[in-house]
Amino acid sequence: MKITVVGAGAVGATCADNIARRELAEELVVVDIKEGFAEGKALDIMQTSALCGFDTKVTGVTADYSKTAGSDVCVVTSGIPRKPGMTREELIGTNARIVEDVCKNLLKYSPDTIIVIVSNPMDTMTYLALKATGLPKNRIIGMGGILDSSRFKTYLQKELNCSQNDLQAVVIGGHGDTTMIPLTRLASLNGTLVSNLLSEEKLKQVSADTMVGGATLTKLLGTSAWYAPGAAVATLVESIVRNERKVFPCCVFLDGEYGQSDICMGVPVVIGKNGWESILDYHLNAEEQEAFNKSADAVRSMNKVLDTLVTV
Repeated sequence: MKITVVGAGAVGATCADNIARRELAEELVVVDIKEGFAEGKALDIMQTSALCGFDTKVTGVTADYSKTAGSDVCVVTSGIPRKPGMTREELIGTNARIVEDVCKNLLKYSPDTIIVIVSNPMDTMTYLALKATGLPKNRIIGMGGILDSSRFKTYLQKELNCSQNDLQAVVIGGHGDTTMIPLTRLASLNGTLVSNLLSEEKLKQVSADTMVGGATLTKLLGTSAWYAPGAAVATLVESIVRNERKVFPCCVFLDGEYGQSDICMGVPVVIGKNGWESILDYHLNAEEQEAFNKSADAVRSMNKVLDTLVTV
């Protein structure tokens, strides 16, 4: 098993570290455009091998995609974060060109790979990757809902004083402060609905905190988070390489599911060795479906920017 992570920044490096520690592959390649950066991160990770007890071989390369040949899974974290004064169109324009170029380079050497998109804006970059590569839809997966759901569980745990491992809580929709949808109605603690344990007011606050979870961390840290995103990616990759067939909320291409088509958004999917295998229907109520439709409208608005930038 061989895995490639493109982008050796905080998220990419943390993702690579998690993949190595979990021994998800015999070989892990980290790629970055900055000279020596991926090589340094890979060497640093390798120097934890004896300490952490893993045998995964980690290699770093500078923009040499030939070293990624034969990768079973490729994770794309490359791109830039939004900077002060930067418009949404400018961010999409810059990252779209990066993501498209990265995906095409990966497929040149690993035509059968499954691609996991982490780059932002994630829903739009996932849609771009699918359209630009022409891959079967099951082989392009956007990681967003897994991270958002983990944050949802964290805020629920704070209110319930319970183990997060006993919580079932899912976030669907777009991966953004105003587009994600924490499904409070379906959240449960070992079979007991959370709505029976917390007041409506508390649930609304948990939902609101979840939706600005990323922004909260950015304000505290002065930059984007990396521990939880890196772990979320590794968890998704693990379900692929071990064919665990776990259900995760991921950004995938919809063709009528949840009332939407020709769009990539977060919905519950079964993840296995072939990528995403099927979409689960949570039978949203009218209020949830309306929120999902509004989220889709916002994602489509961002996708339209692609028409002025690249041919998809």
